[in-house]
Amino acid sequence: MFDLTNKRRWRCRRRASGASVTVLTSLAGCAAAPSQNILGSYFPSWMICALAGGGAAIVARQLLVAVGIDKTLPVPVVVYLALAVAFAFAVWLLWLD
Repeated sequence: MFDLTNKRRWRCRRRASGASVTVLTSLAGCAAAPSQNILGSYFPSWMICALAGGGAAIVARQLLVAVGIDKTLPVPVVVYLALAVAFAFAVWLLWLD
């Protein structure tokens, strides 16, 4: 019975140490949120990148319609959403790196 209690304590300590490591590493990214000063107001950088990605996806849609590829896309909503996300990530990597 003594061994069973020791095993339980060891498991509990192991779980607690794993949880504390997880919490501490996740809090390390909370130092400061990246923000941009635009006309005296601070906007989150992810919002600016999302707007730029959406605008670039609209331009890409217009180009695809002009070329005639728009009608051959299997699921246009998903394709344009993927383009918007890809452009937003690209803006994030190029502008904020």
